[in-house]
Amino acid sequence: DPDQYAALVEHCRSAIRRGDAYQLCLTTRFTVRDDHPFDALAVFRRLRAASSSHHGGLIRSGERALISASPERFLGLTGGTVLTSPIKGTRRRGDDAASDDQLVRDLVTSPKERAENVMIVDLMRNDLQRVSAPGSVVVERLLEVETYPAVHQLVSSVSGSIRPGTRLSEVLAAAFPAGSMTGAPKLSAMTILHDLEGAPRGTYAGCFGWVGRDGDADLAMIIRSIVVNGEQAYVGAGGGITWGSEPEAEGDEGALKAR
Repeated sequence: DPDQYAALVEHCRSAIRRGDAYQLCLTTRFTVRDDHPFDALAVFRRLRAASSSHHGGLIRSGERALISASPERFLGLTGGTVLTSPIKGTRRRGDDAASDDQLVRDLVTSPKERAENVMIVDLMRNDLQRVSAPGSVVVERLLEVETYPAVHQLVSSVSGSIRPGTRLSEVLAAAFPAGSMTGAPKLSAMTILHDLEGAPRGTYAGCFGWVGRDGDADLAMIIRSIVVNGEQAYVGAGGGITWGSEPEAEGDEGALKAR
């Protein structure tokens, strides 16, 4: 519940104060049940109509299904170049044009949101450098706003030239799990979050997409997504916690994403 989530935010801030992490992506899960199995295709159509995005998708396997409106590219590989576009920083849409513009300005000028985004950019630069040619890793976009039907997002992009002979599995090993869903430093963040969240995230915070025979690929983060299993479905949601986080505001952001 909101009070419990706020308490976990304070635990994250304590870990940051101790120097165990710079940022922690704290998440929770919302589960719903029905008397009959969910119709994954019908749910996907409703989600696409209400919250369309460039990396949405539907994957079905028996009674299980991933229904996604993900706005975040985890890894794109094209002709030897790898690109990642982490999202850190969220605001709801306004009720009119004036309030919408104000929310964008608030997002772009927020010291907390900017710090959150830049820390993950640095982490992804480090991850991609492990499989890229020296000097080829660059920040192509920094702190740009992307607008979707329900939210404004603060997005950056980092790219690199993959070293010849590098396999896709090696690129995944270098970058997975994504820093935007863990925090920084990554290993310390994952250890802290495992204890705080109290349960595995499952499919949420992973990635999905396609891989071509030529080695090109396009993989999205599993956020803004619904996982259906027969008569049960769940939605994961959360946000990046920094020293500047306000517990109540972080809870509100997670609820906005889940809605």
